[in-house]
Amino acid sequence: QVQLVESGGGLVQAGGSLRLSCEASGFVFRSYTMGWFRQAPGKEREFISAIRMNGGSTYYTDSVKGRFTISRDNAKNTVFLQMNSLKPEDTGVYYCAAARVPAPMTLAQGMSAPTYWGQGTQVTVSS
Repeated sequence: QVQLVESGGGLVQAGGSLRLSCEASGFVFRSYTMGWFRQAPGKEREFISAIRMNGGSTYYTDSVKGRFTISRDNAKNTVFLQMNSLKPEDTGVYYCAAARVPAPMTLAQGMSAPTYWGQGTQVTVSS
């Protein structure tokens, strides 16, 4: 049974930091590109970051560049999202996802239709 379990969300003041984790099971984690999405209240789900199988390539949407860092530990089947300098507009439910993204495909293209999704973790940034 495939599972992606996010943790690390919570309430933080603007300017603060959180580290999200997503632990995977039930599939060959090291063979999948991993990504993070978020959904703000009343808005569509947004793709924000991804990391290739070996961690050699990453993607960030413009709004989080320089503030968020994605990483992975293939030995622990876990992907992380370090979020610094948080802003109220970062508030939302954060989801991790897994996709097979062959090398010629960009991370953004490959994460357009993930194979697996987590249940999400709430991040609330107060002003």
